[in-house]
Amino acid sequence: MSAAPRTASLRRATSESTVELELDLDGAGRSRIDTTVPFFDHMLTAFAKHSLTDLTVRASGDTDIDAHHTVEDISIVLGQAIREALGDKSGISRYGDALVPLDEALAQAVVDISGRPYLVHTGEPAGFEHHLIGGHFTGSLVRHTFEAISFHAALTVHVRLLAGRDPHHIAEAEYKAFARAFRKAKALDPLVDGIPSTKGAL
Repeated sequence: MSAAPRTASLRRATSESTVELELDLDGAGRSRIDTTVPFFDHMLTAFAKHSLTDLTVRASGDTDIDAHHTVEDISIVLGQAIREALGDKSGISRYGDALVPLDEALAQAVVDISGRPYLVHTGEPAGFEHHLIGGHFTGSLVRHTFEAISFHAALTVHVRLLAGRDPHHIAEAEYKAFARAFRKAKALDPLVDGIPSTKGAL
């Protein structure tokens, strides 16, 4: 099992946003988040805390248009940073799952650090994608962030909402479930020798 630090530091700048991001997969869940999108700050803070990933994000963008570009670009960089920090994936558990409640909401997430980007995302109530959570974060961005992270981190991710009414609770339960499942998947397992795949690579 490699003892190399599982960290990454990335910067992405476009005409729509600027993102600076640092993470440590073997952290304690500490975070410093400033995306200029308050609800996304809340979700990324929850992701860091519940995945035990130290995460720093500084971002700005054309939020005068809407939050979409900034949230999307942060999610792209987060996925890229996760992939870089995982390295060759030697010694990881690889799979993780979690079932997380938040009051009336209940979400399940399953993560495979597979090297094959894929997202299955189901169960959100009709119309959820149109809700403005906190007055600025559209419900559709929940799925969109999982798509960007999964694709750029090369993860297979299944997220299912099993119950929920309040849009804030639904989104937060989904992010926390993803965080807890990712925490298990990225964990170093002392019983794993090398890459946990019969192919010898992930």
